[in-house]
Amino acid sequence: MFDDIRPYRDDEVAVVIQKLIHDQGLLSSIASFKLPRLYKALPKLSCILVKWMLKLRSSKFHNIEEIQSEVAKYLHHLVKKSTDGFTFHGLEKIDTTKPMLFISNHRDIVLDVALINWALFKSNINTVEAAVGDNLLQQPWVADLMRINKSFIVKRSEKTKRAMLNASKQLSAYIHHTVHDRQQNIWIAQREGRAKDGIDKTNSALISMLLLNKNKQVSIADYLSQINIVPVSISYEFDPCDRDKAIELAERDATGSYQKKENEDLNSITQGLNGKKGRVHVEFCHAIKGEFTDSKAVAKAIDQEIIANYKLYDSNLTAYAKLHQKDDIKQNVLAQLNSRMAELTHEQQHWLLTMYANPVSAKQTLDS
Repeated sequence: MFDDIRPYRDDEVAVVIQKLIHDQGLLSSIASFKLPRLYKALPKLSCILVKWMLKLRSSKFHNIEEIQSEVAKYLHHLVKKSTDGFTFHGLEKIDTTKPMLFISNHRDIVLDVALINWALFKSNINTVEAAVGDNLLQQPWVADLMRINKSFIVKRSEKTKRAMLNASKQLSAYIHHTVHDRQQNIWIAQREGRAKDGIDKTNSALISMLLLNKNKQVSIADYLSQINIVPVSISYEFDPCDRDKAIELAERDATGSYQKKENEDLNSITQGLNGKKGRVHVEFCHAIKGEFTDSKAVAKAIDQEIIANYKLYDSNLTAYAKLHQKDDIKQNVLAQLNSRMAELTHEQQHWLLTMYANPVSAKQTLDS
């Protein structure tokens, strides 16, 4: 019933790894990133070297847990190298003995869930199965890499309304089955696509999808207790992809559309992982409980938790002060923002400041 979307299991690891080792697309991608000069001069040789390296490194992987442990080592190195400090808080607010459906704001394609997993791993709590849209899985090797690391597929590119409805029903059933029956934590973003403008808003259609599996006789409150939604608020001091996001937002504002370049998502993933982020904070919020009339009410409750628990940095406050011509501007932070806006047009600069300022506006609206 779920074989086409579920993560790979332990007994499938060996076959999938062999498939990946021989995938020319993956070999070329790694070679061009790790050995750019050699790849340009001698592409075949660089791919042979990458293949040999993959064989060597993957020989120790026999199950999903071993792969997750290796990913944890990489995350430890990544956090140390690309942040000025990573903090997390809030797990004491929730019953971590119960499986959870984490719903977070979405700023980075891969890093959001990776940092949630890192916090859980450090707290000896079972890591999540993560939702990944099939729009990111254009290459078969990308799908295999994701699914071998506890990711499941969200079908977004079905051609007909009926096919989309069937895909949504399957996804809803899978999430309920995974959390309630298999007792496995899950993560999904609050909306499709990153919040490039810094406005964190849960799409009520996501909640409607989650409720598709609910029996009519079961109340929303009872079903929510079965899937146990826990909002998570992720705050980055600086966004490694802020310039690219500002350019896209300015173009959308001016023309009404934006055409992605080839491999843009993969480049954003690399940039998001390796780029300097300043400080990063993950706040686990209170579980969503109680009576709700509909999906919109549930989405609103999630938004309130995410916005209330968002950690504002000086980058946010200074961008807000600059946009609204306030006096409380920290000049050293403004200098950092200005360096990030170098060579951007006036419109693009406005959007970059706006994406940092919007969380401040959201908190003010929530408090008023």
